[in-house]
Formats: sequence, C-alpha cells, structure tokens
Amino acid sequence: MRNVNGNDGAGARPALDGTRAAPWTAGSQPALLPVPSLATDCHIHIYDARFPYDPGAQLQPGAATVSDYRLLQARLGTERCVAVQPSSYGTDNACLVDALSQFGADARGVAVVDASVSDEQLRALDAAGVRGARFNLARPGGTMMEALETVARRVAPLGWHLQLHTLADLWTGLEATMRRLPVPLVIDHLGRLPQPAGLLHPAWPVLRRLVDEGRAWVKISGAYHDTRTGAPDYADTGAVVKAWVEAAPERVVWGTDWPHPSATAGEKPVPDDARLLDLLGEWVPSEALRHRILVDNPALLYRFETEART
Repeated sequence: MRNVNGNDGAGARPALDGTRAAPWTAGSQPALLPVPSLATDCHIHIYDARFPYDPGAQLQPGAATVSDYRLLQARLGTERCVAVQPSSYGTDNACLVDALSQFGADARGVAVVDASVSDEQLRALDAAGVRGARFNLARPGGTMMEALETVARRVAPLGWHLQLHTLADLWTGLEATMRRLPVPLVIDHLGRLPQPAGLLHPAWPVLRRLVDEGRAWVKISGAYHDTRTGAPDYADTGAVVKAWVEAAPERVVWGTDWPHPSATAGEKPVPDDARLLDLLGEWVPSEALRHRILVDNPALLYRFETEART
C-alpha cells in the first residue's frame, strides 16, 4: 500500500512537484485515500496544441498534456492510466498515440475509429497500447451510432472492447444492438443516469441486464455529470456507484475524467480530483474491493502486466 507521498519500491510514479499545480482540477492537496501499488485511473483525456482539433469539434479546450497529468498523478498516488481519445480530435488518434508513447508501459488507450479504418491502422493502434474503441453519442465526434456493429466486428480480432458514452434515454433503444456486439461493452460515466431519477430511470434495468449477463463493464467516472446534490459529496452519484459495485464488483473500474472536458468548457464546475478519489474510499469501504477496482479489474480489461516491473 502506498501513502500519498511515499513509494514502496514497486514501480515508479512522479514525485509531488511543489513548483507547479496540476491544471483543470480544483484543490491542491494530495488525496487522503491510500491507494495500492499499480492503482489505475481508467479515464483521462490528453489535449496537446501540437495536434490540431477536428474543425467540427464542439469542444476545443486548452492544453492538458501528459506532463500536466503527471502532476495530478502525484497528488492522487496512482501509477497507471487509460487515455481516452476525446471528441475534439475526431478519428485522428495522433495525439493519443503520442501520449501513450510518453506514458510508456503504464498506460493504455481507447481510440476513436470509424468503419473506414484499415487493418494496418488498427494493428498500429494496438501496438501503441490501444485496447478499445469509443463511441461518444452524448457529444458526437468522429463516429456515429450506425457504425457501432461494423467497428465492433473490425476490432474483435484484436481483443478490444467498445466503450459507449450516451445519455441514459438512448440505452433502451440500444439494448438489442448491444446484445449483438461480438466484443465486451464498457459503459461510460456510470451510464449517465440522470438525477433525481437515478436508479429509477428506465435505463437502469437495461444496463443491469447487460452487466449481469457478463456483456458489459462500468466506469465509475464523471461523478459531477448528472448530480443534483453536487460537490463535495455527490451523494446522489454515490448511490449509483454503490449499486454498480454491489451488482458487479468484478467488472467495475474507476477514473477521474481529467481534465473534465465539460468543465473546461464552462458547462460545469471543475471538480477536485483528490476528493473524487477519496469518495471512492467512502463509497467502497472495503480495501480488498478497492484493490479489485483500482488494480485487478483494469489489469484484466486493458491487459496490463499483473506484476510491477523492477
């Protein structure tokens, strides 16, 4: 187990940098929750001015680079991360691949591709560390719903999954399609169940069936997206998190969603990522279960090494 400022010798992580604060996050104090070695933040985005945004992108935020994120890693005590291609870059995954190269073996990626992607391009993304393809139906960018099944068939031989971000009202109409997919599904941001309906929303039983049948995983991320109770405790989101952890502890992963694209756009307040991590400790009091969520489940889903490197 690591504390917020220490290193137990298993692997390496950035030291706290007192000269520069991590951007796009509220607060500056380290997380209070001790995290295990190889703890993984399974949902971040990288924005780098060296790579031009898609002209049609709705979000074109300021820079949030690999070096910026390493400052946040130091605050949280996490070692591994999963970089998710943001809608801002469409299907041009150059920034993602560059970020994965900078992060090295402690990172994996989720790309955005459409039906025109070549087998050679897919193999190159896989070699770079990509392990899934994302569809963002909540804020379209690069791919549309009609390509879901085609892309799923294309990435299946690589052992990838399909990650889907959509508002809750669409899930009911997507259930039949999700059942036909030849790859696992990763449900983004807790399924985006709106509050105050929460677990009473019609999407909940649809998502539960997909998860209960072993077809899907869930990301504990974006606690601030649909909350009505708000920071710092996000109590209504916490009820959804607890329900998912109880339903499928073996298929739940955690992520910050840094740099919080909707917050950088001024749509929502920027959250304190250290508080988001500390809330996991409150919502999941079992240390063994948190180890599963932060280490074991990500290692399986994203095919990380199971042992720390020496």
